Amino acid sequence: MSETLEDKVRDAFAQGGVLSRAAEQFRERSGQTEMALAVARTIEDGGVLVVEAGTGVGKTFSYLVPALLSGERVLLSTATKTLQDQLFGRDLPRLVEALELPVRTALLKGRASYLCLHRLDLARHDASLPERGSLRTLAKIEQWSKATRTGDLAELPGLDERSPLIPLITSTRENCLGAQCPQFKPCHVNLARREALAADVVVINHHLFFADLAVRETGMAELLPTVSVVVFDEAHQLNETGVQFLGAQLGSGQALDFARDLLGAGLQHARGLVDWQQLVAAVERAARELRLAVGKQWPGTKLRWVGPSPEGIDAQAWQDALEALQHAFEMAAEGLDTVSEISPDFVRLYERAQQLAKRAARFALPCETDSVRWVDVGTQLRLVESPLDIAEAMRTRVLKIGSGAAPDDGDEHEARAAPEDSGRAWVFTSATLGDEPTLRWFTEPCGLGDAEVLRVQSPFDYAAQAGLYVPRAFPKPNDAAHSARVAQLAARGAAELGGRTLVLTTTLRALRAIGDEMKQQFERLEADVRPEVLVQGELPKRVLMDRFREGAEGGRAGCVLVASASFWEGFDAPGDALQLVVIDKLPFPPPNDPLVEARSQRLEAQGRSSFSDYSLPEAAVALKQGAGRLIRRETDCGVLAICDTRLVAMGYGRRLLAALPPMRRLESEADFEAAIGELRNSLSA
Repeated sequence: MSETLEDKVRDAFAQGGVLSRAAEQFRERSGQTEMALAVARTIEDGGVLVVEAGTGVGKTFSYLVPALLSGERVLLSTATKTLQDQLFGRDLPRLVEALELPVRTALLKGRASYLCLHRLDLARHDASLPERGSLRTLAKIEQWSKATRTGDLAELPGLDERSPLIPLITSTRENCLGAQCPQFKPCHVNLARREALAADVVVINHHLFFADLAVRETGMAELLPTVSVVVFDEAHQLNETGVQFLGAQLGSGQALDFARDLLGAGLQHARGLVDWQQLVAAVERAARELRLAVGKQWPGTKLRWVGPSPEGIDAQAWQDALEALQHAFEMAAEGLDTVSEISPDFVRLYERAQQLAKRAARFALPCETDSVRWVDVGTQLRLVESPLDIAEAMRTRVLKIGSGAAPDDGDEHEARAAPEDSGRAWVFTSATLGDEPTLRWFTEPCGLGDAEVLRVQSPFDYAAQAGLYVPRAFPKPNDAAHSARVAQLAARGAAELGGRTLVLTTTLRALRAIGDEMKQQFERLEADVRPEVLVQGELPKRVLMDRFREGAEGGRAGCVLVASASFWEGFDAPGDALQLVVIDKLPFPPPNDPLVEARSQRLEAQGRSSFSDYSLPEAAVALKQGAGRLIRRETDCGVLAICDTRLVAMGYGRRLLAALPPMRRLESEADFEAAIGELRNSLSA
């Protein structure tokens, strides 16, 4: 009788098996093996598996080992490009070697991750580079371009991900010349796609997956039908990533980028044949009028858009500005049509002008059903229409359940590639997928109500490794003094521990207030024992994380990192680099956010409670993610302080506490100080 995939997986994870020989620190964990066997069964039988695997389970090996041993073609998607690089550069090669498998692997990212050789050539001759240092950076990029094989900008050391040069040296779907490009043959994006189509295991990210689902141009339409196993790691981000791509967007920045490209190509290839200055001026003027129609608003404001215009905006002025923008794009398209045979740049610009005109026309019409529309206000405007979740798209366009696999736009790849999907294995996994047994927080918006659900607990001894402190005598979250008190508590702990502290905030306003207050608190300390306060936004994220992890090495004072948003998850500082995590408030979704408001209204219309069924589960998951920064290994120790009295004063606090790892409770300020003292003593021992 032949050995089943489950048998192979069980042998690999057994003590003394292939994994224990491959990884020095590997030891058999029942939860890891349980998850791996569930993945193996799903691969053999087909279907959908959702796994919440607590921190420390080792979920990466749990899905990689059965996927590799199956011999099937595999697509792995994770949340960020950094995690992609880790999976492709570290975890996969290690396992492929250990299992001695002849497996070809490939890494595929979105266009913006790869150097565009054609646009690099254009940038060389661009007289309006964003800043003086850009010329030096451009010279470094040119030198690197001659040696790189992949063109992946992540391989270029010292290039800030926020560099204004990046949009000038990478392509977008709108400005790519395709087969007409003079650099088509050596194009890095095309090379990456060809390698992906030839590989046995392809590593992508969620943004790329949904971008392809929205526009079908990244090669996934060819790739996905040939894959038997699809794994989404960090799957808790799927819904929010998906809704970004499955709606429509139009920004004044897009209009200005188009105008810049239009003027550059027109003057270079067809000077005098069309009045390029006039066409460009019309686009720029219309974009400016749209921005002026909004008036003075705080940057970061999201204006609800119900009816013909966003709230508080004159409907006639808004509609006039949208029509003027549409007309400017249409006039640009007419001008481009007369010179399209001169250069492929004009063909692509013509297509862009038509697409932008259609988008402006869409936003002049009422919003689609089951979608929400708003305007993001910043230096530029961004008009957004988004579905409330990805459930319908997942069922009908990914899993092919319900309405079948019929193509919805006549796309040739979709029409060509529609094999029966019932035998395909879909695995969705993360450390945090909800706060109740059915993981409804994740499965409902992702259209996975019929999936098999497995929850695997963390192997960590949280009661021994960590303490949870909720201060009782503390200002209420909406009190003006709250941020200052959070800063004082965090500073007291950080001073004792020599830094080693992460402060997570729920708003950017609190981020700045707490960062400033902590810097003032530390001014009283001697310079050689004064922790450095790092505040999100002052440096690139990667630099902040690296500097924090370096911490107190070499006897110097360590760091405090005050951060928000993306640092609530994905930030990993194991060992004694991080021993105190302070959370300022319970992370409820902002009620004035248009997407949050629309989701809440939909639930209330269904007779459900938007607080119990949406706001509370959202807060529980975010709180669980933030708390998860503290204990990353079985030898880590630390304290979690949540500075929100609602956690112990309100009835719903019990549900939020139950979602947290089972840490021992520190009931008083004295308990908190004693726990910090124990940590300090263990550092000097």
